[in-house]
Amino acid sequence: MSKSIPKNFIPDPMINRYHLFAAAARNLLVGGLVIASTMMPVSAATITVFAAASLTPAMNAVAKAASAAGLGECRCVYGASSALARQIDAGAPADIFISANPKWMNYLADAGALEALGSIALLGNRLALVTPSDRTATIKLIAGAPLMKFLGDGRLAVGDPGHVPAGLYAKAALQSLGLWEAVRDRMVRSANVRAALALVERGEVSAGIVYETDAKSSDKVRMVGLFPETSHPPIIYPASIIAGHVGPATKRYMAYLGSDQAQRIFRAYGFVSRP
Repeated sequence: MSKSIPKNFIPDPMINRYHLFAAAARNLLVGGLVIASTMMPVSAATITVFAAASLTPAMNAVAKAASAAGLGECRCVYGASSALARQIDAGAPADIFISANPKWMNYLADAGALEALGSIALLGNRLALVTPSDRTATIKLIAGAPLMKFLGDGRLAVGDPGHVPAGLYAKAALQSLGLWEAVRDRMVRSANVRAALALVERGEVSAGIVYETDAKSSDKVRMVGLFPETSHPPIIYPASIIAGHVGPATKRYMAYLGSDQAQRIFRAYGFVSRP
């Protein structure tokens, strides 16, 4: 596929390039569907979506609404965006990919794995500090905050900053606030953000850095606060059809993701609708 960059691409604040263009999004948004099950049998009408783990609860709800509307079926596979992108690049049979940041969408674009229109900026999110629900310690997330004192003898759960989007955002936020060097050796680095959330839910760590949507999805954690939006690059979820998988059913699903109905559901789970 052509590697030329359309004029309406948005620059990526993390690596100075996005393979996103929100202007094309509304042209694609007409109707579609996802069903969040990796066990359902595949049929000719089934779309396979690889989606970031942080989308799990919201996507389950979107799936139910779309199925009730009679828009067909889709199988959804959740995981770390990095792992999913590598699987797609290796030939995994995904029709659509939804990443938790532009980096791994760009990885697939560079590999020629996306359809010609590229990706759309589908959703946004915020970064949150959470603790087990029975822990009462508080901290203000500002430069020089006493994070080590806040952790006490415990540790901090994060998605692995080496490749997990939530971990990359967490590292950027901690560096911006001057806290990274002090806390980097007290981290438990998880395979994805939902795994980091689970460690907090079980009380195995003192705190964790997850997305606001993760914090809102669990009654076993307490959200201490949100990191300043200026402390890390904007959290953007791009979505794209995989090269060679363009068809009416796939286009309908991409369209449904951006429909008013689906966006209302995403917002109910704490996501931010993108323009």
